[in-house]
Amino acid sequence: MDAIRKQATRLREQVAKQQQAVLKQFYGSSDNIVTDDFELQQHQKLEKLFTSTRTAKHFQRDLVRGVEGYIVTGSKQVEIGTKLSEDSRKYGVDNTCTSGNTLSKAALDYARARSQIEKERGNLLKAFGAQAIEVSRRQQKVREAPGNVDNSLKVEAAESKLLELKSNMSVLGKEAVAAMTAVESQQQRLTLQRLIAMIESERTFHQRVLQILDQLEGEMISERQRIEVSLSPTSVIESGTPPPPSYEEANSIFNSNPVNGLTDSMGYFLAEVIQSYQAETNVELNLSVGDYVVVRKVSSNGWAEGECKGKAGWFPYGYIERRERVLASKIAEVF
Repeated sequence: MDAIRKQATRLREQVAKQQQAVLKQFYGSSDNIVTDDFELQQHQKLEKLFTSTRTAKHFQRDLVRGVEGYIVTGSKQVEIGTKLSEDSRKYGVDNTCTSGNTLSKAALDYARARSQIEKERGNLLKAFGAQAIEVSRRQQKVREAPGNVDNSLKVEAAESKLLELKSNMSVLGKEAVAAMTAVESQQQRLTLQRLIAMIESERTFHQRVLQILDQLEGEMISERQRIEVSLSPTSVIESGTPPPPSYEEANSIFNSNPVNGLTDSMGYFLAEVIQSYQAETNVELNLSVGDYVVVRKVSSNGWAEGECKGKAGWFPYGYIERRERVLASKIAEVF
């Protein structure tokens, strides 16, 4: 920050000296009197150029100060964001949850995304700092390379000519105006370039942050959908299928009420499992797609009781389909 501030100060002093030298040599002596309309116009033009370059110089100073403050604040944001990323990563690695790792995985994804965002923010701050010192670097380069002709040298040449040729006010006035105009043009162009570069850097930063957040959101939504899909069979059973009937209820129901044309009086029949089912109590039966079940009873509330692979229990009736013909090898698997 001190280096940027010192370079900005040197830049302001140099521009001020150039302006003062031109105006002093052109109007400082008592014998330099405006004699006609043309010289009056030159005088007014120089005054406007002086005001323009001085205002632009102050604007450059304000820009440098603003960038310094932004860098200080942004550096603190990077520090806080990095700490948040590290805390999230630590939680994801430790994985203290006993029922799953969903939140831990989301924490790791967030830590990675936050780290990328803070990296992009750091790049933005570096770009801002580079733009703040670019003008001073150019001036330093000019001082180190005397052979390089620049607008500042044109101003110095105009000053020398003003000292040597005070009698020719018209010619000197034109050269002074041209030199100041060149200084103003360069000042405006360089400042505008710095502003455009800063805007482009900030736009790139926000675009990268948006990409990171979009990716993070997609990963978390995908994880949430995966969890919802894995829990959907249980949730469907809990919300849409009542629990299996008790022994007394089953016997009373099968003696009186038919279900889809099937009652206990129809006897046993074979059915093929078309949807897997995971038992939740010790009275229920685990089913896998392709298994065959001997169905003994069918309840009016959507449950059936039967035997599969030597085990008996209840299961949702909608998870099976009745089969009239079954291979002998499949029948053997039932028992």
